[in-house]
Amino acid sequence: MRIAVVEDDDGVAGALVDGLALHRVEAVRLTRGQDLLRRHGEFDVVLLDLGLPDMDGIDVLRDLRKVSAVPVVIQTARDDERSVVRGLRLGADDYLVKPVRMAELLARIEAVRRRAAAAAPRTTSKRHFDAVVVDLDERTVSVDGVDIALTTKEFDLLAVLVDEPGAAVSREQLMDRVWGDAFVAVSRSLDVHMAGLRAKLGRRGLIETIRGFGYRWTG
Repeated sequence: MRIAVVEDDDGVAGALVDGLALHRVEAVRLTRGQDLLRRHGEFDVVLLDLGLPDMDGIDVLRDLRKVSAVPVVIQTARDDERSVVRGLRLGADDYLVKPVRMAELLARIEAVRRRAAAAAPRTTSKRHFDAVVVDLDERTVSVDGVDIALTTKEFDLLAVLVDEPGAAVSREQLMDRVWGDAFVAVSRSLDVHMAGLRAKLGRRGLIETIRGFGYRWTG
């Protein structure tokens, strides 16, 4: 996942870029609205400040929505109702008032990405990774043409990972998506089911462990 951090404050921008990098999220800092309008196609999510040096962030959002549906999270010091309402009505996917804790920001980013993915049309539910084929609608997986029997939780974990191949997925995100609540899910259960999934797939390196964070599908 590649995120545009559109922010003119050096301190805020640096903290955001560094914080996202610690969670294996690539972030690119842009200082001007025009930079985003030229480069929006490079990014999966946009974090947009409203107080930019070349144009108001609301105007940036309005112009961006004429050409792109990229998810946008406004992150600004403006907390007045008019700004919030205008931002959301003009197409922002979320609106956060600074300061924002990194854990909440990551959860909001994940939520807008999930909604955007659900809304995007897909021609097939199948995901092909060389010898591995995952059918998300039929809930089946095969390796070298041989069907693999997974438990419900094992397939749910696999579905989250293959839905965004190459992206780092945190343990908290996996437990939220599969168990419904990372705060009540038992972390050990995730480890047990992930070990079972890897064993059944029978191929080393398909699922990478990111120490201290989570997992990544590299198949």
